[in-house]
Amino acid sequence: MSSNWRGCLLEILETIVLTLVIFFVVQTFVAQPYQIIGVSMEPTLENGQYVLVDKLSPHVSDYKRGDVVVLQPPAGYGEEGNNVPFIKRVVGVSGDTVEVKDGAVWVNGAKLTEPYVYPGQVTSPLTSQTVWQVPKGDLFVMGDHREESEDSRLFGPIPESTVIGRAWLRYWGGPFGFVQSATYDNIPAAPPSTAP
Repeated sequence: MSSNWRGCLLEILETIVLTLVIFFVVQTFVAQPYQIIGVSMEPTLENGQYVLVDKLSPHVSDYKRGDVVVLQPPAGYGEEGNNVPFIKRVVGVSGDTVEVKDGAVWVNGAKLTEPYVYPGQVTSPLTSQTVWQVPKGDLFVMGDHREESEDSRLFGPIPESTVIGRAWLRYWGGPFGFVQSATYDNIPAAPPSTAP
């Protein structure tokens, strides 16, 4: 084999290896594709759609109320023997008091305005518990399709460390576009912690 062919093969091999390394780094630290499994986020996200999950920005910007996040399911939830991540909306952050009453969600005493909730549905508790205090480092998450969602109403607040990232972009299986976070302008800040 001539030295030209060897040089060409070496360049091709280097390109393939570099491409794989870049792909691995991007998927591990920057963004990862995720397929929506189930109907818990309808009508915002539909079963079978693909979203790109932003794994980088949470390192520089905390999760906030209204973000749509992908998370590892709590132990004992999700499909048996299958560790398929959940996708939910953050409705409460560290220090918040979240309450489900009168068919709605209340955070720190203010009722959330939730235009993204599945049409015609109210929010009901999933257990006898109706009030949660979100501990430091935790989030309270709920699906937009409240009657079809296993969420914090069932398993309580979840550690931020179980969140994979923010759903950022819908790119397949439905309309292309950014996944919009909700804004809750009327929610007062959580009272300062009195814990030592």
